[in-house]
Amino acid sequence: MSQTLSASTLMTVAFAPLVGAIVTGVFGTALGGNRFGRTLSHSLTIGGVLLAFILSAQTLWSVAMHGARFNETIYTWMVVGGLKMEVGFLVDGLTAMMMCVVTFVSLMVHIYTIGYMHDDDGYNRFFAYISLFTFSMLMLVMSNNMLQLFFGWEAVGLVSYLLIGFWFNRPTAIFANMKAFLVNRVGDFGFILGIGLVAAFAGTLNYAELFAKAPALAKLTLPGTDWMLVTVICICLFIGAMGKSAQFPLHVWLPDSMEGPTPISALIHAATMVTAGIFMVARMSPVFELSDTALNFVLVIGAITALFMGFLGIIQNDIKRVVAYSTLSQLGYMTVALGASAYSVAVFHLMTHAFFKALLFLAAGSVIMGVHHNQDIRWMGGLRKYMPITWITSLLGSLALIGTPFFAGFYSKDSIIEAVHFSHLPGAGFAHFAVLAGVFITAFYSFRMYFLVFHGKERFDQNPDAHHDDHDHDHGHHGAAHAPHESPWVVTVPLVLLAIPSVVIGFLTIGPMLFGDFFKDAIFVNAQLHHAMKELAEDFHGPVAMATHALTTAPFWLALAGVACAYYMYMVNPALPAAIKNRVQPIYTLLENKYYMDWINENVLARGARALGTGLWKGGDQVLIDGAVVNGSWKIVGLVAAIVRHFQSGFLYHYALTMILGVLVLMTYFVWR
Repeated sequence: MSQTLSASTLMTVAFAPLVGAIVTGVFGTALGGNRFGRTLSHSLTIGGVLLAFILSAQTLWSVAMHGARFNETIYTWMVVGGLKMEVGFLVDGLTAMMMCVVTFVSLMVHIYTIGYMHDDDGYNRFFAYISLFTFSMLMLVMSNNMLQLFFGWEAVGLVSYLLIGFWFNRPTAIFANMKAFLVNRVGDFGFILGIGLVAAFAGTLNYAELFAKAPALAKLTLPGTDWMLVTVICICLFIGAMGKSAQFPLHVWLPDSMEGPTPISALIHAATMVTAGIFMVARMSPVFELSDTALNFVLVIGAITALFMGFLGIIQNDIKRVVAYSTLSQLGYMTVALGASAYSVAVFHLMTHAFFKALLFLAAGSVIMGVHHNQDIRWMGGLRKYMPITWITSLLGSLALIGTPFFAGFYSKDSIIEAVHFSHLPGAGFAHFAVLAGVFITAFYSFRMYFLVFHGKERFDQNPDAHHDDHDHDHGHHGAAHAPHESPWVVTVPLVLLAIPSVVIGFLTIGPMLFGDFFKDAIFVNAQLHHAMKELAEDFHGPVAMATHALTTAPFWLALAGVACAYYMYMVNPALPAAIKNRVQPIYTLLENKYYMDWINENVLARGARALGTGLWKGGDQVLIDGAVVNGSWKIVGLVAAIVRHFQSGFLYHYALTMILGVLVLMTYFVWR
């Protein structure tokens, strides 16, 4: 029998990080006179997130074991006609899982930050930002209506702007956070159009009421067109997801966001901001299921992102950018699953990916600290013996990422590949090829990075840019002459705690999450039209059988081939990559320039928009409005007045003549009519 959750408990989950952020942001910074020291500041924010995680774990237990649910309005902001604008919480399997993932990863990042940001002058400000980010993400995933969803959506975008540009004295950081902000505004324009269409035609922003009216919306067309209204709504909403979850072509902001501190890379790119779009589409599954056109659009965009962003990961030399392009590719996998109507598989991969990708980002930060803030993997090598904990946890994260049987990423990634195989949509053939090819590519670039960093010759003393610094102040005394070192416990403990779910969480949860009742009232699939999940259920005989059977399937051998190629090219025959690069220089140039997407954005779209704006300003504002309407109107009035004043002579016979001429004109007009 299901039980009801406590509203006060849920409010504590959401607002505990907010309280920590406000108190630290005011009293721990110059804003409030720097009254709080570093220890008190990080204790307050970590305490708030820890409390949120404990309560989220209790909520997940109640939802999973006792069927607990919650869907109530907490506060009514305003009522406009019949449209209610409210703050409320909806907690089911999908929300409870997201609450735990967000708070756990955030907690690990908070603890890790103590070590990573130890020498930074903005220490307290950073903790305030990441705690505020956690609050924003919780409000997003816990919402029961689209107004609150939009609030959380924009709040995570705003705080990510602050975090990516945290080192605001760097021009590259300012450029990166502005780029992220502007690209997300493009996506959010589509998102708010979708929400506006929902409000206009459904008359509600509440999820439950919208889903009840969805079949009626499916019968309508967009006024003035023959387009299905529900298709337009879904595509507009997904454009918002394309910006937030960095799907092609709105992906360009995410690699540049590496300009922020490494803990932010883990927080934004693992479990929180970039997965918001995946969560939103899964939450809107009752609406998306009504439009095959929208689902096919989602499928194809995800496939393009999964394949072509993976190619870019192959040529990256910055350790954080390799992991960033890996994130782009894996987000493409999640999006492909959404398009195949395997929403639960997409969310399952979201969860497993959150753990191993946060692990990989934090491990990359540990490596950066260990080699004294160098980020170029070409000048690392042999770190295994210097950094054993970082090494083993990185290996576990990489094995999970490439889909090694029994690891977390295997269960979710293989399920996506199978779901796409069973999809009947027009784009399914290309998508299946993309996700299969992506297996080899992911394995290759992941273990290219792994081998170059942890194995082979020690190259950290040969770095021509030995004083490269990931922070915004001088660490020059840490020159290349110093040997690498393992990170402090506040860095390694989060690595170990993230490595555990990266290995076991898929094995433990695939049954209830994909083939049980965990998402039964959170995700809707029309099994008659979209039968991928039904086919997956028929083929599933337990996690052990799935893993052993995978040893004979194409994804396993493609992943193994990717690892073998990386080992041969970077350990056995290191001259081969340079030789291949020389032979395929045009392709390498294309990849190095990231398909020229940045060039197109800056030189075509941005300049085109500027030219359009200039034309509207000069032609529309100066010539038409100022010149014709404003100045023209007073000139016409002056001209008419100058003519008319000649008739105001004061002589009676002039007025009589004017009256006679007027009568004559009127008589002529009526005669000719």
